Amino acid sequence: MKDLYDVLGVSKSASENDIKRAYRKIAMKFHPDKNPGDKEAEQKFKEAAEAYSILSDSSKRSNYDRFGHAGVGLGDNAGGGGFGGFHMSMDDIFSQFGDIFGGNNPFEEIFGGRRSRSGRSIRKARDLRVTLKLTYKEILHGVEKQVRIKRNEICSTCNGTGARKGTSAVRCKHCGGSGQVRQVSQSFFGQSIVVSDCPVCQGSGEVIEQVCTVCRGNGVERKSATIKINIPKGVQAGNYMTLEGQGNQGGKNIHPGDLVVIFDEEDHPFFSRNDADIFIEAQISFAEAALGTEIKIPTVDGHASLKIPSGIQSGQVLRMRGKGLPRLHGRGVGDQLVRVQVTTPKSLNRQQKSLLEDFIKSSPDSKPKFSKVEL
Repeated sequence: MKDLYDVLGVSKSASENDIKRAYRKIAMKFHPDKNPGDKEAEQKFKEAAEAYSILSDSSKRSNYDRFGHAGVGLGDNAGGGGFGGFHMSMDDIFSQFGDIFGGNNPFEEIFGGRRSRSGRSIRKARDLRVTLKLTYKEILHGVEKQVRIKRNEICSTCNGTGARKGTSAVRCKHCGGSGQVRQVSQSFFGQSIVVSDCPVCQGSGEVIEQVCTVCRGNGVERKSATIKINIPKGVQAGNYMTLEGQGNQGGKNIHPGDLVVIFDEEDHPFFSRNDADIFIEAQISFAEAALGTEIKIPTVDGHASLKIPSGIQSGQVLRMRGKGLPRLHGRGVGDQLVRVQVTTPKSLNRQQKSLLEDFIKSSPDSKPKFSKVEL
């Protein structure tokens, strides 16, 4: 059984970028369109994709490094021999690893077009992005938000055809209506076939002779839209969700783009956050620290009582369990951590001075103590 690092030609210490570059190089070399009818090239193409699917995933890579093929379900008993019993279809490869070439099909720029299961090109309108700032209370409970966006929508005059009212598109003469053109070239390595979208009809198989006067043949017009977004509990800054098909719309034979909603957090006057835990600082007097007390402290959802034990030291942290934020997807709730700071009064009246002087005289621990500071 082949070592996955050997398949990609990288060392076990290879970085994520090294693995990505190695896979891209092998995939371009052995791509089926570049090696028509070559079963050996197709097998190497699949092996590279299967190796990349594991080594590009930090969790799977860790399991593979520790336990070998068995750690990632690859083995003689994992499903059929061959390349470890782990099999991917060509469609799986094209759909899963487009990200290493900029978000589209891995071979769109090289071989001309994004594949569908039918072999035809898939064109997609541009995605849109919005950023939503949320309060801690909204993150605590989850919330429904409405966002107003401007996007391309299907032209109401031509219904997205791009053709003037009363006319229609005609078959493209350049590609015969197939939407694709094939170029065959000979090189030192043999015959190479490159399939790409037709440059005349842009892969649609049709051309418009009389364009719509409203959208000028694009099939879309600019409009405003209000989108409802159900935000789950526990999100944090940097999380995002994708609303499929809610981005820009395209004309004929163009799939709508997505709306990517990125979450941010509004600054809070006295809370800070680390994952699901909430942090706050409480200032108390010397007397309260010495005697102990109970204070009312703000929480994300209101207020709660916190017992301060007697003798607490300045900087000590108390934990209020379950008073933090929920973790995403219902994986428990964080805590609220309270750092206690003992404040020293800047001025004292005569009675207060007298009491503290008596306290110092009666306290055996009133003399300064010294210890080494570890740098």
